[in-house]
Amino acid sequence: MPVEELLRLVHVIGATVLFGTGAGIAFFMVMAVKTQDARLIAHVAGTVVIADTLFTATAVIVQPLTGYLLARAIGWPMTEGWIVLSLALYVLTGIFWLPVVWIQIRLRNLARAAASEGTTLPPVFQRLYRIWFACGFPAFFSVIGILWLMLTKPDIALF
Repeated sequence: MPVEELLRLVHVIGATVLFGTGAGIAFFMVMAVKTQDARLIAHVAGTVVIADTLFTATAVIVQPLTGYLLARAIGWPMTEGWIVLSLALYVLTGIFWLPVVWIQIRLRNLARAAASEGTTLPPVFQRLYRIWFACGFPAFFSVIGILWLMLTKPDIALF
């Protein structure tokens, strides 16, 4: 398999992992929190933290590396408008994803504490959950934008 095809394959797999893991994590976390069962939430949030660490973090590292190498192999300048916009959306996604990782860990820990003490979830849990939920929308739509830019490669003159 030529290097360009291998890079494209790894890049597409990385994009799929980012999108799929993000959507899956969000779905399972929302469903767990709807139950208000601290034990269930602690378990799901623990799995979410592991999935984010194994899959999302790995893809976050692989994507810009394979994207850069692919652009070089094909001959696209990094100043190409759709590439610049993709990178800007990637940074925006990261700005919302990084706090979400910390919040997920906090939500997990708060749920674990409530479960072990046999208490309800504390008010701080609900506040952090609302922030976590709100951060998902700009990150989700940014990734959709990146996928659209990668697929269509529109002629966008930025410079």
